[in-house]
Amino acid sequence: MSVLTIDVGTTVIKSVVFDDRGTEIAVARRATEVLRPHPGWAEQDMAAVWDAVVHTVRTVLDGLTDPVWLVSFTAQGDGAWLVDDRGRPTGPAILWSDGRAGEQLGAWQRDGVLEAAFRRNGSLTCAGMPNALFSWLAAHDPDRLARSATSLTAAGWLFLRFTGVRATDESDASAPFLDHATGAYDPYILDLFGLGAYERLLPTVLGESQRIAEITTAAAAELGLPAGLPVVMAPYDIASTARGVGVVNPGQACSILGTTLCTEIVRTEIDTSGEPSGIHIAYRGRERVLRAFPTLNGAEVLGWAARLLHLPGPPELAQLAFESEPGARGLMFLPYLSPAGERAPFLDPGARGSFWGLSLEHRPADLARAVFDGLSLVLRDSLAAARTDVDELRLCGGGANSDAWCALIADATGVPTARSSDTELGAKGAFLTGLVRTGAETSMHSAAAKYVRMQRSWEPEPQRAEFYAALYDDFLRWRGLAREAGWRGRATWRGGPAAPGRPAEATGHPVDTTGTAPGGTLV
Repeated sequence: MSVLTIDVGTTVIKSVVFDDRGTEIAVARRATEVLRPHPGWAEQDMAAVWDAVVHTVRTVLDGLTDPVWLVSFTAQGDGAWLVDDRGRPTGPAILWSDGRAGEQLGAWQRDGVLEAAFRRNGSLTCAGMPNALFSWLAAHDPDRLARSATSLTAAGWLFLRFTGVRATDESDASAPFLDHATGAYDPYILDLFGLGAYERLLPTVLGESQRIAEITTAAAAELGLPAGLPVVMAPYDIASTARGVGVVNPGQACSILGTTLCTEIVRTEIDTSGEPSGIHIAYRGRERVLRAFPTLNGAEVLGWAARLLHLPGPPELAQLAFESEPGARGLMFLPYLSPAGERAPFLDPGARGSFWGLSLEHRPADLARAVFDGLSLVLRDSLAAARTDVDELRLCGGGANSDAWCALIADATGVPTARSSDTELGAKGAFLTGLVRTGAETSMHSAAAKYVRMQRSWEPEPQRAEFYAALYDDFLRWRGLAREAGWRGRATWRGGPAAPGRPAEATGHPVDTTGTAPGGTLV
């Protein structure tokens, strides 16, 4: 019999069927639209997300001869998917990548609130987390908060549609409100952010063994599934992906090369020491936590660079990049292109990207190589922030399909890298979670040992690893200079006539990619 899994990503929704050996036997994908009605905003139509789930499920089931006995799913995390008392959306979902609350975030940072919260639960708030979004809505759209009964995540929205149960799991609840010692919301954190009045919006937190319910008759009919099937809500996507690649034991690590470049390390307890950075995700009740550094800048940077260089997409960008040499012939790239800045392994809503050292001698291949070098050094930066030695970094996400990038990451981090034989690792993590929750497997450790298979590995080449260790020092130095200059320096776009329906101040960040700012910085 088969297991149906669903992975609701930010830009693509996937339904994947696994057989009883844990092999992918059918996959259906559908792109989703991220709405950006104002600068820095990132939203999705909640009904459109559900419709895409229905489409991919029906597509993947078409022609399937082996009956499905279990549904297990994962989804993007954070954000605010607000619904009323009848479970109807009160507006678009506000996503994890939304940057509208940047000013509030800056105020909390200056006032020491963010650090105080990190010292409490090991998670550093970013603009796309519920506390920041509640604060922004209270100031700018209080009517929506008044009309809303519950703030869900994407996974909570799916669980409601599948089963009628209004809840969240511990991984989604971890940042910013969870008390890791109790598995419940922490009143201290709510009061610290001045959000005690909005505790009513927080859904019930389901523990590791509670996130299973039967599919409703209505949902089963809509999806083309038998009524009464068990439905498991797996941890949110970055945690499910870690499980899918077999990172389940303390000290194991992985990096997701996707919309986010997310580096994750399994720990037995939270670490609130050092500079506040990243988040801690409840991973297995009170026994495990996942220290994660989910960046705001990842695959979208590759797409931007491909468009800049008039290439069809990231695969062609990678092909061009590796025509250049390590270090891109003296060209350095800071890959902070998200309008919301950066959140891991450091927090700065104003962070912006730049090329350093650009000259007339540089070729398109050098620009492409600098992009890959810069993103790879972000992974090294995350490992440094984790302050935990790892002996292998398992790679997953779309970027892991590039052998050359996997090898570059080994050199840039100084850590051996490996790639799974599976392609849909978030779905694989949901598969493993479903087996354990239904009792088909006794533990996540045994499930991973049985079903996770690695395909290939890369060792750091000593001379290149030494080169990238020195380049990382330069990377930090240039980033420090850019930060001191306010990231944008003198290159802030002053604007011209506004486009129809768009405010003149809509893009207050550099948009001219054809010239150089003082100091040879492409802006």
